[in-house]
Amino acid sequence: MKASFLDLRNAITLAIEQMSDGDPDRPAEGKWSAAEILEHLNLTYAGTAKSLSRCLETGQVAAGANRLQRSPQRIVVVWLGYYPPGRKSPERALPRGSPPEQVRREILQNLAQLDRVIADCEAKFGTGKPVANHPALGPLTASEWRKFHVVHGKHHLKQFMRLRRSSEAAVDRK
Repeated sequence: MKASFLDLRNAITLAIEQMSDGDPDRPAEGKWSAAEILEHLNLTYAGTAKSLSRCLETGQVAAGANRLQRSPQRIVVVWLGYYPPGRKSPERALPRGSPPEQVRREILQNLAQLDRVIADCEAKFGTGKPVANHPALGPLTASEWRKFHVVHGKHHLKQFMRLRRSSEAAVDRK
């Protein structure tokens, strides 16, 4: 596993350890709970791995040709490492209420699978050729997919940790 994904895996492992079984972390209206944050990440890892696996199976990339159209967003997220707040998740990556135990079991497996698939795409298609489209960032290379998932994961894990701290503070006030 690449070092960046190892760091992400360690952060997710810590989050899982800190998540309570009952998931009492009820955020403000319209925000996700701790369990929903992890489920969202899990869905993105599984979805990207599936999409990139299809490219490997067919031997063909599934990326559009026009990378210029969404270059500013891609540069900000992938190259500068900043994930802007307030972006809406694509429907396919919205939490569906999966049991937290299931998400705990799957998320690290899906992250490891994603790491393997990205490495296979880098080997098959090279590091400079876009392999698949991201809904907001457009065509991404395999290495850009890896960078995206690190930035995206860290963004949501910061939310997770803020939520945990606010829940702990609320319990302490009682």
